[in-house]
Amino acid sequence: MDTPRTAEPPVAVGGSGLVTAMTAAGPEPEVEGYADDTGIDDVVVPAIGRHHTGAPEPAPLTQHGPARIIAIANQKGGVGKTTSTINLGAALAEYGRKVLLVDFDPQGALSVGLGVQPHQLDTTIYNLLMERGVEAEDVIQPTKVDGMDLLPSNIDLSAAEVQLVNEVGREQSLGRALKSVLDDYDVILIDCQPSLGLLTINALACADKVLIPLACEFFSLRGVALLMDTIDKVKERLNPDLELIGILATMFDARTLHTREVHQRVLEAFGDKVFDAVINRTIRFPETTVAGEPITTWAPTSSGALAYRMLAREVIAR
Repeated sequence: MDTPRTAEPPVAVGGSGLVTAMTAAGPEPEVEGYADDTGIDDVVVPAIGRHHTGAPEPAPLTQHGPARIIAIANQKGGVGKTTSTINLGAALAEYGRKVLLVDFDPQGALSVGLGVQPHQLDTTIYNLLMERGVEAEDVIQPTKVDGMDLLPSNIDLSAAEVQLVNEVGREQSLGRALKSVLDDYDVILIDCQPSLGLLTINALACADKVLIPLACEFFSLRGVALLMDTIDKVKERLNPDLELIGILATMFDARTLHTREVHQRVLEAFGDKVFDAVINRTIRFPETTVAGEPITTWAPTSSGALAYRMLAREVIAR
């Protein structure tokens, strides 16, 4: 039998849709069935509290471009931003979309997840941002997935945040760098670093939409209000067309009451902005990182692959 653990403070949902933490502590929710975090590989868990029909199968495209830019952002690390960027991109490519993945994190996790060794790269997005004469076409490289390309990154990008401070129009640097390839792709996905610094502001300033991966746990939920405030400020001052495309529930474990309660609070706060697709905890995702390919090709019939295909249909529909 599982033993109760110390409780986190319960989470309340404000009328404005932002999530705030209550100060009073409540009882720890019981863990039903299991106390560990091991994966659920074969169970597709629908979102809680509403009926789901899913987005329709997208129609094939007769031509490509101009690209819609989607920033995948959350200032909290470890919530599935990079995993979602890779697998959403691969699922969109399966539906005939031309996709560019932009690794905008100095850690280069997106590049590693696609089998690229960042420290071996001669040119990266850093060179594109900071050096005259370097074009996006010089840096972009194909991936193992047909129709999906990568704009890689490595630790050099950390210097860009410092160097851009004194630049005129520094918040628009990424937008200027991507302008030449907009007509070559249908979707550009930007994997943002886990902070709200200048690099993330650049991504939000050039994006049409923001997708927020949200781990179904209390601490992840607490940070959403701060991120939404940043999005509002960017929309007001830099990019009036910026919109939230949706919130993606990740690391979902239906065996725990805490996970289900957090997901229910997200639904109450954001309503239809929460995607129907839910990404379960599964050992498959670490395996795909080692393999250097998305789950849609590594384990194409797994619950994770099915969930990201469902997400891709929703993204196309929105």
